[in-house]
Amino acid sequence: MVNKCKGSNIGRRSFMQVGFLGGLGLSLSDYLRMEEARGDQKFYESKEGPAKSVIYIYLPGGCAHQETWDPKPFAPIEYRGPMDSIETNVPGTRLNEMMKHTSKIADKIAICRAMTHGEAAHERGTHNMFTGYRPSPALEFPSMGSVVSHEFGPRENLPPYVCIPNQPNRFAGTGYLSSSYAGFSLGSDPASGNFQVRDLKLPGGVDDNRFTKRRKMLATVNDYFASKEKTDSLDAVDTFYDRAYSLISSQKAREAFDINKEDAATRDKYGRNTAGARMLLARRLVEAGVRFVTLTYGGWDMHSNIDGAIKGQVPALDQAYAALIQDLSDRGLLDSTLVLVGSEFGRTPKINASAGRDHWPKVFSVVMAGGGIKQGIVYGKSNATASEPEEDALTVEDWATTIYNRLGITADKELMAPGDRPIEIVNGGKVRQELII
Repeated sequence: MVNKCKGSNIGRRSFMQVGFLGGLGLSLSDYLRMEEARGDQKFYESKEGPAKSVIYIYLPGGCAHQETWDPKPFAPIEYRGPMDSIETNVPGTRLNEMMKHTSKIADKIAICRAMTHGEAAHERGTHNMFTGYRPSPALEFPSMGSVVSHEFGPRENLPPYVCIPNQPNRFAGTGYLSSSYAGFSLGSDPASGNFQVRDLKLPGGVDDNRFTKRRKMLATVNDYFASKEKTDSLDAVDTFYDRAYSLISSQKAREAFDINKEDAATRDKYGRNTAGARMLLARRLVEAGVRFVTLTYGGWDMHSNIDGAIKGQVPALDQAYAALIQDLSDRGLLDSTLVLVGSEFGRTPKINASAGRDHWPKVFSVVMAGGGIKQGIVYGKSNATASEPEEDALTVEDWATTIYNRLGITADKELMAPGDRPIEIVNGGKVRQELII
């Protein structure tokens, strides 16, 4: 079965308005002008694999593998860089000196040190790492989160795909799929003191009774237009409204987004900062039923002063990431939650004249944990100067295919792109058996 979809430039925020008519949301004319197509494929064709949920921690800008996951302590100083490395609880595996917490949970993760592609521009590298596809001028591909939303749909009245705090880039979106598979964006940062998720509360002056009446009114309007004209546009809007109503009417769903439900000790363990709050909220969401969470942390485009930049960025990441992995393990959730850490590319082998590193896609590191991935391993190897893969180079296609395999999605399944073109979810990838349990 294939899915028929067409593209549009209308954003998800427009669809997620809860009210309708009378100033509470979209006007009738706005409603009828929407150009989204939901498609006709049923949600539950894919069968869940060992990973029931994914948390994708994305480090935008191009994270230096030498100063994080793949230090080279014996390389010449111009390659090694200014920082030291430390041992982990996996004998022979070293990490950057700032990763003291992560070094203690290295036996629970898989470090892939030979990730590679050919795109040295931020936008193109980002496309690779969110879609599993190299960029094409002819077609924009859906993100992994949107594909998961498409294949499985919602669970426990929660959005299947959530972006913390917002969709980080266009390639984390739906591509050629309908916007009904877009990520739900929070609208504010969980690290802020006044954090509040948009669309989870009724507008002022609208109580539960009035909310129910307006929902019935919308249903009547929908039925009328559906009887007059059956279009994919109306189906797409119906999908958004149904999910919005389910989210607002479910106490459990609303509480999943409430990070203040966590006790002080847990907040402190993750860190009371951007990295800590975002990762703690991600854990709450997958625990409640969200299938795919994308979150971003920091800025990693370190063309100068990489020593100071790493010391400013890594400690919070290190604390929060280690806390997340341990917390999921303690709660019995790690086996069913695939945690990914990625970036669009790595950094140049040599330190530049500004004491930084430039863009380098030939080799870099990604990290996987839980969800049917082997623990305590290093997969792949870069050469002595971290300039290119030496063993088990990991392509974008193989990485994405392995992720989909753990979720129970067949990566060469075809979806239907505009013009009735069948497009594989991933083209030409293979599952890296060495990484999976």
